[in-house]
Amino acid sequence: MHDHLGGCGGGIALGRRRLLGIGGAALVASAVPFRIARAAGGTDALLLNCMDYRLTEATTTYMVQHGMAEKYDQVVMAGAALAAKNDKFPAWGTTFWDHVQVALDLHHIHKVVIMDHRDCGAYKVILGKDFAKDPKDEFEVHAKHMRAVRDDVKKKYPQLEVELLLMALDGKVETIS
Repeated sequence: MHDHLGGCGGGIALGRRRLLGIGGAALVASAVPFRIARAAGGTDALLLNCMDYRLTEATTTYMVQHGMAEKYDQVVMAGAALAAKNDKFPAWGTTFWDHVQVALDLHHIHKVVIMDHRDCGAYKVILGKDFAKDPKDEFEVHAKHMRAVRDDVKKKYPQLEVELLLMALDGKVETIS
C-alpha cells in the first residue's frame, strides 16, 4: 500500500495503518480488525506519556514487560505530566481529563500510569530551562509535576491508582513515590 492523502476516512495510509484526523487530533487506526472482545473490559490502565519519538519503542517494551500488553489505553502528549497541568497550554489539561473520563466510561480503568522522561523538550519549552544539565534537578522537577497530577487524579477519582515513572533515554525507568 502506498502512502496517500484522502481515501476512506480522509486519512493518510501508512502501510497497514491509517492516520486519521478527528476533531483536530490525529489517531492511528489499524487496518487489521479491531479486537472488540479485548476493548470491552480488558483495559486496566490509562498511560500518559510524552510524544518524543526516541522513546516510543522503549515505552511499549516497558509496558509489555510489566504485564500490560493490550491492557492499557494511551494518551500521548508533549511533556506527559506537564501537559496535563501547565499554564502555557491549558487546553492540554482539558484533553487529558477528557481522556481519563472516556477511559473510565468505556474501559473501566483502575489505574493511571504517568510516564515522563529525561531530556524532555516540552519541559524546556514550557518551563524555559534545560533541566537535563543537572540530573538531580531534572528528577525533582519531573517528580514535582507528576505528583501534582497524581494528587489531582486522586482528588477527582479517589478509586484510581496512580503510578509515576521517569524514563531515561536508554529506556531505564525510575519509580517516583
